[in-house]
Amino acid sequence: MELTEKTQLLDAEAIRRALTRIAHEIVEKNKGTEGLVIIGIKTRGIHLAKRLADRIASFEQVQVPVGTLDITLYRDDLKQRGEQAVVNGSEIDFAITDKTVVLVDDVLFTGRTVRAALDALIDLGRPRQIQLAVLVDRGHRELPIRPDYVGKNVPTSREEVVAVNLDEIEQQDKVIILEKANAL
Repeated sequence: MELTEKTQLLDAEAIRRALTRIAHEIVEKNKGTEGLVIIGIKTRGIHLAKRLADRIASFEQVQVPVGTLDITLYRDDLKQRGEQAVVNGSEIDFAITDKTVVLVDDVLFTGRTVRAALDALIDLGRPRQIQLAVLVDRGHRELPIRPDYVGKNVPTSREEVVAVNLDEIEQQDKVIILEKANAL
């Protein structure tokens, strides 16, 4: 299935502003950074988590610990996909027990990725609280999951794809909506 770009939702500057706002909201909601850790879901959530921690450090002068979470073995669609799971492993070199964990992902859609991430986190310890930050919330939830922090809410159809391109991976920051190309 070939996809074509339908529209651009966010450019580099809009992503920067959204992450700055989310960083301020995280600090405000948690009344500072005490006991706060940020964990990004592989792949793009990792880069967004690092950016959020950098933004917080710029105005709070505190480096919040950042970790990465690989949810591959926790996905509920492994058998359906028929692929061999490639596990890269999580990198969390700090305890999460009794911490406020801000879980970060690029796009929130059905909620299944977040559910898998919650299962993976609970296997690592017992956080005091888990909060969710996403760059884009596109709706269509299948599970009762709601983000605490959102860069942009975007109504989409199920046939559309929200693609987040990040400088660290695609050498460009932008969020676009892709749609199926029309057959001629």
